[in-house]
Amino acid sequence: MKEHTQSGKKPINFGEAMTILLIMLVIMGLGVIKFGLSPTTPVLLVIALVILWAKVRGADWDTIHSGIIDGIKTGIIPIFIFLLIGALISVWIAAGIIPSMMVFGFHLISAQWFVPSVFLVCAIVGTSIGSAFTIISTIGIALFGMGTTMGFNPALVAGAIISGAIFGDKTSPLSDSTNLASAIAESELFAHIKNLMWSTIPAFIVSLILYFFMGTGASNANALNKINSTVATLNANFSITWWAALPIIVMFVCAWRKIPAIETLLLNVGLGIVMLFIEKPSTSVSSVATMIESGFVSKTGNTSVDALLTRGGISAMMSTVSLIILTLTLGGLLMKFDVIQTAMVPLAKRLKSTGSLVTAAILSGIGVNVFVGEQYLSVILPGKAFKQTFNKRGLDNLALSRVLEDGGTVINYLVPWGVAAVFAANTLGVSTLAYLPFCFFSLLSPVFSILSGFTGVGLKRLPSSDDSSATAATMAADGR
Repeated sequence: MKEHTQSGKKPINFGEAMTILLIMLVIMGLGVIKFGLSPTTPVLLVIALVILWAKVRGADWDTIHSGIIDGIKTGIIPIFIFLLIGALISVWIAAGIIPSMMVFGFHLISAQWFVPSVFLVCAIVGTSIGSAFTIISTIGIALFGMGTTMGFNPALVAGAIISGAIFGDKTSPLSDSTNLASAIAESELFAHIKNLMWSTIPAFIVSLILYFFMGTGASNANALNKINSTVATLNANFSITWWAALPIIVMFVCAWRKIPAIETLLLNVGLGIVMLFIEKPSTSVSSVATMIESGFVSKTGNTSVDALLTRGGISAMMSTVSLIILTLTLGGLLMKFDVIQTAMVPLAKRLKSTGSLVTAAILSGIGVNVFVGEQYLSVILPGKAFKQTFNKRGLDNLALSRVLEDGGTVINYLVPWGVAAVFAANTLGVSTLAYLPFCFFSLLSPVFSILSGFTGVGLKRLPSSDDSSATAATMAADGR
């Protein structure tokens, strides 16, 4: 017994685990929603309380530190990717890549069908690239600028951008989250993506219909004047050229060649810098370095354009990076002391019907997102907790991997203290609670997955389960 206490592994019961999670939810919910705080402080307070609880239970510092390290080390690569995205945004603006996308977009996309077009473009490009963060921080910024210039609700445009980016991230074989869900459930990647379509396609179609009704309308004279003013400002202050498409083409090639995200981003940052020096030979090395570190500062004299294009830089990503570190720390501690596992496993064992099992697994993924705010943990923890129960119920691993995507991956963008939500909100300049009602794809995906669980439509079962059902039906027909 003493050994359990020293290692911090003294068993906790279901009631204690749920109490801890509910206290966490109250603290973070009040801090972010009620008092309007940055998520960082409430999460830090929760970490302090979890450590205090662990010490009261007799955990030693080595065990606590081990939990923190185990949590953070899973996020080292994403953290570095965030820093590169900060550099990419500032370089792409300075080199005229994002401004060129905006100018050409104004000519190619009709204001009458703007919001559904945004959703489709982000979904198509996102599927090719496999990174929602990259879509939001590149073409997403350009499309957002176009939408606000045309007079559309910024929250609606942000919701369409994020929904399309999530669709692409979810359905691409290049996506980290899609590969993670497949790996955790031990399902084959492309079979997993194919099986995702049972919930993904209905969510996509309904989202597109909603964007069609909410985000269409003929452009008025005021909007046209604003567009013309914005285009003139961009032409006067940036290099607007078809060569700006080169980095985007390179990104597609890297995706096709399955080049990892870090290498792809480094290549595009370097290419953007080369293009900047070619277009503006007088640019100094020190100014480029400052821009990469602190972001691009737009000085066109047009207030709306300057507000839109003053962004990027490694320093701009540090608030998100700090939140990643804190949420991973919290997740590592909760896993180390079996808090979430203790709360989920008994629930999985008590479920009687297939529909309730699928619903509980989805709600668990949503719960991890809400309690911890970390996307990867919302896939890992429910995956480990429910895998055995899914198999015992005769459900194939593909059924579990789809549930992990629908309840975990897509929901993080809706949690104000979630890493993905904070990134999207900071990048587009629209708060999570503002765009949440318009992020239709994320809201609908778990709904259609739950319907699949209760109806059985598209729910993949184990071959042995199907055989057993067929045998039982045959015996019943024969009167045996």
